[in-house]
Amino acid sequence: MSCAIRWWRASSPPTSSAWPRSRRPVTRRLRCSVPRGASAMLRLSVQRALQGADASCLPRRPQLLKWCRAAARGDVEVVIRLVGEGEGRALNRDYRGRDYATNVLSFAYDEGEDMPLPPGMPQVGDIVLCVPVIADEAERQGKTLIDHYAHLVVHGMLHLQGFDHQTEADAVRMETLEREILAGLGIGDPYADTNDGVRGS
Repeated sequence: MSCAIRWWRASSPPTSSAWPRSRRPVTRRLRCSVPRGASAMLRLSVQRALQGADASCLPRRPQLLKWCRAAARGDVEVVIRLVGEGEGRALNRDYRGRDYATNVLSFAYDEGEDMPLPPGMPQVGDIVLCVPVIADEAERQGKTLIDHYAHLVVHGMLHLQGFDHQTEADAVRMETLEREILAGLGIGDPYADTNDGVRGS
């Protein structure tokens, strides 16, 4: 994405104690710091902002951490937010001008010449995963849900670190790197059997 935002502070209203327990949105924040190599650090915060979602279908923190670590190219601080279709659509509409829910959105905080990160500071950003869209895509494309989540986390992490697919050359470079990272995780080529990957999403 080519916008720098701090959307999470205002994106979800506080849960009202007056709501019946079964209708309250579930938001959990999990924080973890994991050393990666001698000097690289990965900080991950996971937010689950879903109503009535089956938690057994969502990736667990250790999985998200593994995928982020595999794609990290230096110090990174990332928030992964798992959302429903309504929030996914609103974010895509508000920040990309596209009025539909998409599978993954990435928001890097240093995008643009007016907001460079100081030297030595970690790359910071958010990855938004739209759970119903991802589940539909995985089923339609004949992929396992967990492999599709892995692909989209890797894809989002690469966006946070400056990779993009706006030109054909950039897309080839990014997709090649995605394939290499996923192969290292034991996951097959996400672009092999379908024309419906994440490019252009």
